[in-house]
Amino acid sequence: MPIIEITSLDEPGTEVFSSLTEAQLRQRLEPEKGVFIAESPKVIRVALDAGYEPLSILCEKKHIEGDAADILSRCEGIPVYTGSRELLSRLTGYVLTRGVLCAMRRPLQLTTAQVCRNARRVAVIKGVTDTTNIGAIFRSAAALGIDAVLLTPDSCDPLNRRAVRVSMGSVFLIPWGWTDPGLSELRQMGFRTAAMALTDNSIPLDSPALKQEQRLALVLGTEGDGLPHETIAQADYVVRIPMAHGVDSLNVAAASAVAFWELRK
Repeated sequence: MPIIEITSLDEPGTEVFSSLTEAQLRQRLEPEKGVFIAESPKVIRVALDAGYEPLSILCEKKHIEGDAADILSRCEGIPVYTGSRELLSRLTGYVLTRGVLCAMRRPLQLTTAQVCRNARRVAVIKGVTDTTNIGAIFRSAAALGIDAVLLTPDSCDPLNRRAVRVSMGSVFLIPWGWTDPGLSELRQMGFRTAAMALTDNSIPLDSPALKQEQRLALVLGTEGDGLPHETIAQADYVVRIPMAHGVDSLNVAAASAVAFWELRK
């Protein structure tokens, strides 16, 4: 494979790692040309194992025959850009986690029906914009028995570089897609919906009725304001996590982990 040593910050071919924004990488108007960045050897390995296509690699010199050696052997034929840690940090604007980045082709977008075809437990993320929370929700979903994840368009992209890294590659392990803000499509597929919210008619998370549902979609809201009133009104259940010491809520990522574990099928 071609190994190209970088000597300046405007090296041709490195734009994907430096000057392109997340929106430009995503290519909303031409999704077949979309790219995302996987960061750290462990995350890159998970992506490769899941069948994602590598396009180019940015790697610190010391990792070419070290932590990244097995990755490079799996990515024959693609350009590998290398240089000192300091130069690569100046190029990207941040210190590379474990010294390796990989630009990969975004997968074609799945429809809601495709995402949920064989699912019995689905997480619906509505309006969550924090990359760390998105990554943590995906990691919990993959680990704790959630079959699929749907996001409304006002949520953070799960293939955002930081979200991918926080998820430790779990975003590659579970089907996901974008969905309409309403819940009607899920109902048409036989799902009952449970909105996580504090209301006068909310039921405890450990309610037997929830566990008995064959197909259940758990709807999670924003970090600050929670779910909109209209979403709560549309849901079949409104669910709360019983808490002590007068605490009324948890961070959305923490709440999702508790809920996924309790409602796993």
